[in-house]
Order: sequence, then structure tokens, then C-alpha cells
Amino acid sequence: MLLLAGCQLVEFSPNQAYVPTRERSLTAQNLRRLEVQPADDTLRFVFVGDTQRFYDETEAFVASVNRQRAVDFVLVGGDISDFGLTREFRWVNQRLAALRVPYLTVIGNHDLVGNGSAVYQHIYGPLNYTFQYQQTRFICLDNNGREYGFGRQVPDVSWLRQQLADTAGTRRTIVVGHMPPTDEDFDPQLVPAYTAALRGCPQLVFHLAAHVHRFTAGQPFHDRVTYLTTYSLQKKRYHILTVWGQREFRLETVTYGAGN
Repeated sequence: MLLLAGCQLVEFSPNQAYVPTRERSLTAQNLRRLEVQPADDTLRFVFVGDTQRFYDETEAFVASVNRQRAVDFVLVGGDISDFGLTREFRWVNQRLAALRVPYLTVIGNHDLVGNGSAVYQHIYGPLNYTFQYQQTRFICLDNNGREYGFGRQVPDVSWLRQQLADTAGTRRTIVVGHMPPTDEDFDPQLVPAYTAALRGCPQLVFHLAAHVHRFTAGQPFHDRVTYLTTYSLQKKRYHILTVWGQREFRLETVTYGAGN
């Protein structure tokens, strides 16, 4: 009887999506935390990518972020897991839960392996979602085209256009996806429509992505739209982005680890 009563703690399949209630719908949980934080015109948040199997680095990352002052939240740019396994998502969350501020995520291509899409939605929530904080609208979406066979469905450009057009009560817009549209894993058939949608948003500050495990910054489509990518946690570096005014921003790089 004791064995049967505890069966929910046993992992019967690597693809199962069961997690305790406290570890479900983490996006909604963290957005509720964000809602009660004091706000002003200046937004300051941490951006990092690709936690994957870098658990020791994640613990050191959390310790470093917790020493930062005036950070509103942390944004993880996808590839939380390596193989889309429930245990991987849980291991990362158990470490990120020690952050003093809320954290939010987008889904990466590694998160979609196996049953990863269902697991991500069970633990975090929708693959495409938006939120607003300090007059800034964040549009977070799944843009991992290769994992859908380059079927001209992902990213959902129609949904993106609708969110970009909804500017009520906002001053700035930031788009976040795991995949930069310059990457070969982004659906090439959707690059023109995706970049045109971003180009048409006068409130857009920049587009954020991860995936490449390094920092890049530029305007590769020569249309005045800035595209930024960030480091993986393996590199023991992350960015702090400060946004204010109409579209002003500043980027800081933090290196952490022994002695930092």
C-alpha cells in the first residue's frame, strides 16, 4: 500500500509530464509575482540562454543574479532542457526557483525533442504568450522552425502581427524567441514575413534570441531592427538589459564564477 501510495513519485517513462502542483504553470505563477512588484519608467532585466545540462553553472548564475541590484526579472531564452525530459525541466527549475526575482522563458529547439512540447506546456504554459511590464510589451514565441519540418507554420507570423499591432497602454515592444531569424534552423520561407512584421512596429526596441551560445548584436537585414543573441550558461556570462524612454537601451555583460 505504501508503494502504491507513493507511485506518483516514480518516473514510469522518460516522456511523462507529471509534476507536483507547485511546479505547474510556472509562467503564470511568475507573472503574478511580477504584477505586484513596484514599477517605474526604467526596466532592468537579465537575459541568458541555453541552460540545458549546465546545472552547476545555473547555481552559480542564480547566486550572481541575486547579488545584482534593481533587477526586475530574468528571461531565459530557451533550451532549458537538452532532451525535452521532465526531469531536466524540473532540475533547472529547482535551481532557478532560488532567484529573488521572477523568471520567464521561451521554448527552445532542444525543449521540443520527444515529448518536450507537452512537458514545457505542462510546467511553464503556452508556447506563445505576451506580458506587459513597465510600459513594455514582451512578445514571447516559439520560432523553432526546423522542429516542425519547415512547414511554414512556426513561427506563427499571423499571431505575431496581431500582438505587434496591439499597442494599447504600451510605450515599447520587445520580441523574444529562441531562434534568431538569421539561423539555418529558422524556417527560411518565413524569414521575409517575420522580419517585415518586426520592421513594421515603430515601438520595437529589439529582437532577443539565444541558440547560438554567444553574444551577437547587429541589424543584419539593414532595416534598423536590432537583433541580439546571448550566451549559454556554459559560458558563465549573461546580459543585463536596461530599457527606458521611447526605445533607449543599455546592455551590460556579467561574467560569473569563482570569485565573481
